[in-house]
Amino acid sequence: MKAKAAKRAQRSEITAVYADLRGNICEAEGVRGMGRIGSSNLPLRPDDLIPLPESADLMFMPDHLATGQGADGTEKRIAGTAVAAILPQGYTRTHLPAFDRMEGAAPLPLYGYTAVVSHRGQLCVAAVYTDENEKWDPANYNGKELKKLVRRTMKELPHNRIVEQVGNCSLNYHCLTAQNLFYRRWECGVPTSPVCNANCLGCISLQSSECCPSPQERITFSPTPEEIAEVGIYHLSIAPDGIISFGQGCEGEPSLAADRIAEGIRRIRAVTQRGQINMNSNAGFPAGMRKIVDAGLDSLRVSIISARDESYDAYYRASYPLDNVKESLRYALDHGVYVSLNLLHFPGFTDRVEELAAWQEFFRVLPVQMIQMRNLNIDPTIFLQTMPQAEGAPVGTRGFMEALHAEFPQLVIGSFSHYVND
Repeated sequence: MKAKAAKRAQRSEITAVYADLRGNICEAEGVRGMGRIGSSNLPLRPDDLIPLPESADLMFMPDHLATGQGADGTEKRIAGTAVAAILPQGYTRTHLPAFDRMEGAAPLPLYGYTAVVSHRGQLCVAAVYTDENEKWDPANYNGKELKKLVRRTMKELPHNRIVEQVGNCSLNYHCLTAQNLFYRRWECGVPTSPVCNANCLGCISLQSSECCPSPQERITFSPTPEEIAEVGIYHLSIAPDGIISFGQGCEGEPSLAADRIAEGIRRIRAVTQRGQINMNSNAGFPAGMRKIVDAGLDSLRVSIISARDESYDAYYRASYPLDNVKESLRYALDHGVYVSLNLLHFPGFTDRVEELAAWQEFFRVLPVQMIQMRNLNIDPTIFLQTMPQAEGAPVGTRGFMEALHAEFPQLVIGSFSHYVND
């Protein structure tokens, strides 16, 4: 009986995991699982964990040794590579993987690394479920018929460079918003701008040589208003809950293409009032933003990492100040646009006390309707080396969201763009 009880107790422990030389994921027997907040490795508790989502991926962290907590309560380096979970949309990580970075380690690829451990005999992650939207379930994408659907749309809209671009993004990069054009449903990406006014540390389409490789290529052309309108009319006229979105991962800043986008919107609305016209933007170019809003923009999602000037500038490295973003948001809100923030979240940074205080002041002045918690895809060490030093201890991801919800109960905290057009 004692042996069985001991075995049950052992299985209930939170155990660190690692990857061996053959790539097998193993439990580090007798070593408690830890997670990382900022630059600190901390023991994980049962209420920090949820089962590994079915559509999550597991990934090794090269040149990063796994770590855990030994029986004596001290941090213990494990002779194996750290393992991370890459979460599907809808889940917000609360802890990074615990690791010990080896000297001279190469930059990690751009992924949202999440702590993964073993608990009660199954793999679990340090995360919370923040939004439910079946439209973004990976099971709805990358079907066997996709190539056929891409060819069908290319025949129906021949010589349209946007269609060619998103066809490539669908088949080679597996972009979900790109695929929706060919599935004739929901939110469809319409890339428009090959240039940008920021040089984001975590940009997924263009990186400077000192950082990590970008996972996809940026568009190299400027679509005409006719091309924009052709795709917009096609999609909005037939797609259920149809949305077209400017500002995709394969482009720069769409507001820099304001004249072409505004004319495209006017041409679309001259033909159909169906569906929703959205833009994903850094909102740093107010003059362009005003043109697009005035042309008939329905919703706006603004990528942002901080409400503090020094933090914002360190990450975006932009040609505009944070005040420009606030000016654009004010104009959009005043003109009836549904505004959400794509909040780039990093445990141990976003939830610092000074960051939270800045966000509370931000929302008192700019009452946006929604924030979308988005796990920041970046090498944790490079990110923290770039951002300002912390002034206060973090309150935790849950504490951050709870504090915002308590003061701003009308603020939707989720993960996805919602269909808001009546």
